[in-house]
Amino acid sequence: MALDTRTARKPSMTRTFWGSTLGKKTVMAVSGLIMLGYLVAHMFGNLKIFFGPEEFNAYGHWLRTMGAPVLHYSWALWLVRVLLLAAVVGHAVSAYQLSRRDIRARPTGYVHKRPRASYATRTMRWGGVILALFIVWHILDLTTGHAHPGGFQEGHPYQNVVDTFSTWYGNTVYIAAVTAMGLHVRHGFWSAAQTLGAGNAARDRALKAVADLLALALTAGFVSVPVAVMNGVVS
Repeated sequence: MALDTRTARKPSMTRTFWGSTLGKKTVMAVSGLIMLGYLVAHMFGNLKIFFGPEEFNAYGHWLRTMGAPVLHYSWALWLVRVLLLAAVVGHAVSAYQLSRRDIRARPTGYVHKRPRASYATRTMRWGGVILALFIVWHILDLTTGHAHPGGFQEGHPYQNVVDTFSTWYGNTVYIAAVTAMGLHVRHGFWSAAQTLGAGNAARDRALKAVADLLALALTAGFVSVPVAVMNGVVS
């Protein structure tokens, strides 16, 4: 019988990296840090609402003109959106595949239960689903206006935000999602640090403190806007 002299095609480095557990965890870590950077910038932008409608609306206009005159209207904003979309997709796909891989690795329950994980760790999966659904609602509410409770006004984000947070369901959905985000950030930042090799015995306590502070600051910063609208501080 003749031997097959054809050489097997070697998998590319990219494919090998993506196929490994470490590769998927790295994609999750990097994409998570990209989204975290966006959340920090977005929170500071949201806080401009406390300086009044003129400044907040001007900020909304600047988002569409940043990069001018080199870039055309909204080009920079769309570049940010594309990067965020890539990060969200990479994060979600990696999380799903790692979850499936973990289930296949242990199809039956443990004989001896492992130590109880933190609340944030145990809720990472459904927390991610909640955040994905919230992002869709948030875009339809304040970006496209299709789910906006009042008369959506293009170019007037201040009034649109006030409209949304003048409803009980707008506040409920937003605060619940932001709370889930805080828990997700707290555990996610810590996990990303471990995956990327930043953690060790000497730095673990400091990294945990940074994760706690980030989660608390982001949660408080985002929640402050609907609370201010509910109390009439922003109206």
